[in-house]
Amino acid sequence: MKKILKKVAATILAASMVIGMTACGTGGGGSSTQGGTSSNKSGKIKIGVSIWSSTDVLGSQCKKILDEAAKALDVDVQYVDQGHVSEKVTASVEQLAAAGCQGIIICNSSDTEMTSAIKTCNDNKVYLAQFFRVISQENSADIYQAAKDSDYYIGAVHEDEPANGEELVNILLNKGDRNIGLIGWEQGDATWLGRWEGYKAGVDKWNEEHPDDQAKLSEPQYAGTTSEGGSKAAEALMAADPNLDALIPAGGGGDPLQGAIAAVERAGKTADIDIVSTDFLPDLGDRLENGSMAGESGGHFCDPLIAFMMVYNAVKGNYKDFGGKFEDVPFPYLYVSSADDYKNYEKYFVDQLPYTDQELVDMSKLSLEDLRITAQSVSIEDAAARAGK
Repeated sequence: MKKILKKVAATILAASMVIGMTACGTGGGGSSTQGGTSSNKSGKIKIGVSIWSSTDVLGSQCKKILDEAAKALDVDVQYVDQGHVSEKVTASVEQLAAAGCQGIIICNSSDTEMTSAIKTCNDNKVYLAQFFRVISQENSADIYQAAKDSDYYIGAVHEDEPANGEELVNILLNKGDRNIGLIGWEQGDATWLGRWEGYKAGVDKWNEEHPDDQAKLSEPQYAGTTSEGGSKAAEALMAADPNLDALIPAGGGGDPLQGAIAAVERAGKTADIDIVSTDFLPDLGDRLENGSMAGESGGHFCDPLIAFMMVYNAVKGNYKDFGGKFEDVPFPYLYVSSADDYKNYEKYFVDQLPYTDQELVDMSKLSLEDLRITAQSVSIEDAAARAGK
């Protein structure tokens, strides 16, 4: 009775909040015997997606490939847009569990928010995996241990953010930029902190190796996850340093980057300020051509696909015995720094999805170790080779 009341309360709470929600269902009937919750009325597996936004640049790409996987596997998917607002993140997991989802994938999610998310999934016997995020074993040892101990928390699919940050700042340094402005999105976010670590490491290494040609990295301006925030942050950095010759909008889904680019264009400084960022824009090829972007890392919208496959197999009973371990699945970034670099990415990741429906079905049948290998092999070259078969 308590569990029923808890689910009802969670549903009422979530319904009273301003949370964007989209449901996507496809026909047919899939099996649903694991996970401890009943399936939806169609009898199909139902997987929830708690996401910062299913409509911004990166979020819409994530939704596109998840919807295709759901169609190929005959799975129902339910989305909750939580805007990276802490109480909405935790409420979204409660909402999806109460809605009968047998598995959930989640991003953005701070380590502290994962405490509540893991408890909710344990209580409701719902499988859980993170994408674009990983709980820090060093900084959040207790939460990491709770994740390991859980029978329902599977693990995390994520990138090497310090390496990503260092790679991007090196693009700027090699272009001759020395006064670099930095735009973060949310203070304390683990992914942001990892990228910031990489930017600083790249600048420090450069300065150590070039004592007569020093570079500097500003303290971050914070933009949130909106275009307006990115615009204001860029304006503040340009006002603070007339010699600014580069900007790094670190991420936040793509909208802060678009705002920063617009601010630089309004200031008439497109030719003077190089911009690099993470999360590919839909017009990145044109921007690399006209100089409004100097380079970018991204192409990682398949990251949630791997988390989706992990949860799908857990619900099916193919992956099991999660208690006592933490599945850590690294995922590669793709990097482009010219219009030519972007052309093949556009061909194999934008004009078409990098996986066919049959390849998605085949992926769903992989062992967890083989799925991990598949995640690590994602590249423009791999997509081109498969498309050429």
